[in-house]
Amino acid sequence: MHRGLKARHLNMIAIGGAIGTGLFVASGQSISKAGPGGALLAYAAIGFMVYLLMQSLGEMSTYLPVAGSFETYGTRFVSPSFGFATGWNYWFNWAITVAAELVAAAIVMKYWLPDVPSWLWSAVFLSLLFALNCASVKAFGESEFWFASIKVLTVIVFLVVGVAMIVGILSGPSPGFSNWTTREAPFVGGFTGMLAIFMVAGFSFQGTELIAVASGEAEEPERTIPKAIRAVFYRIVLFYVGAIAVIGFLLPHTDPRLLGSDIDKVAVSPFTLVFERAGVLGAATLINAVILTSILSAGNSGMFASTRMLYGLARGGKAPAIFGRTTRRGVPMNALLATTAIGALCFLTSLIGDGSAYIWLVSASGLAGFITWMGIAWSHCRFRKAYVLQGRRLEDLPFRARWFPLGPIVALLMCAIVIVGQNYEALVGNTDVKTLLSSYLGLPLFLALWAGHKLVTRSPSVDLATADLSRR
Repeated sequence: MHRGLKARHLNMIAIGGAIGTGLFVASGQSISKAGPGGALLAYAAIGFMVYLLMQSLGEMSTYLPVAGSFETYGTRFVSPSFGFATGWNYWFNWAITVAAELVAAAIVMKYWLPDVPSWLWSAVFLSLLFALNCASVKAFGESEFWFASIKVLTVIVFLVVGVAMIVGILSGPSPGFSNWTTREAPFVGGFTGMLAIFMVAGFSFQGTELIAVASGEAEEPERTIPKAIRAVFYRIVLFYVGAIAVIGFLLPHTDPRLLGSDIDKVAVSPFTLVFERAGVLGAATLINAVILTSILSAGNSGMFASTRMLYGLARGGKAPAIFGRTTRRGVPMNALLATTAIGALCFLTSLIGDGSAYIWLVSASGLAGFITWMGIAWSHCRFRKAYVLQGRRLEDLPFRARWFPLGPIVALLMCAIVIVGQNYEALVGNTDVKTLLSSYLGLPLFLALWAGHKLVTRSPSVDLATADLSRR
């Protein structure tokens, strides 16, 4: 593979994977359910968890920058079976995400051209994503840089305009803290309301781990990865926490329009509502265009991540060897073709019958990101122990994670809370088995992959005294 990704590409790849419709549309519903204080606290807590995970990821991906990333770390420092399950879990997650983005893009296009069939738009966008990924890693990096730049610019403008409105420079007198004291605000629903947003915030931040997948094709990884790790965390937290704060100041949590959390409700997106109050002409059209860019960016990143993970699995002997081949430009074409085909097939399930098969697929992939995050934290604990046990000096690490071992342990526990509590109402209430299973299906699938590989291969856990610490 070719190392064609610069630091600016890595920054935007992670931002592009993490900033999307969760911020531009669903943030309003978060404030409506938990109040401005509850939503802000939930996003800040998840932001802290992501910071800890990024520290762990930075240490491992700088030391061992490979396309297999989480699969390789799990295999080397936990067990081959854990690495197998982690790799296929992550591939499945992003392959399904590509299909989900195709459905979302078609819905967004209906805002402008409602009479054009949805499948046609999805086919056009799938072809575009394939073309961007099959050219070269540099072409992918550049496309993602510009896709993500549009989102970043929009959020920055939103923050500047919002602050100007809060202090009373734009659109009349300052609202002050009035919206933070309306009815139950700032904390609506108490701890229960905040816990619900805790889960939403966790899903919103997923994608930051893409840096590790991209590290296998990064220029000068010892320099560019730490730089990207540091920059991405602060930018994403600033964007999410800053946007939640601005919306909380300008829009009361009792505004019924905040409940419109679907992408076909762009007219009542909190971003649209704030821009309209500021006098921006065509605010809904503007935000709809940005949402379309966000969707394409997420799909682009998903295509890249799943392709590289399948390539890494093949190179490690955990997938057919044909997926481990690359073109002269360093593109794993067979892995890209397979991922594109799976994305297309999953999209087709959304058109068959009532689309229940597609809903189940998306539900199954919902927990995959959190399972990956737990794997990162656990692998980091094992990596550091192996590193010290084999007599190596911590000062020689290209990037050293802060707060070890507390950092990965806290992140591991927080991820477990998110996984168990993502639909706590189904666990404690009289909910039918179908609803419960659809919420937690990803977890038994991961455990089945792990246990199945263990039964077939009989592979033991890694002995940390002899763990592979070679940098290749």
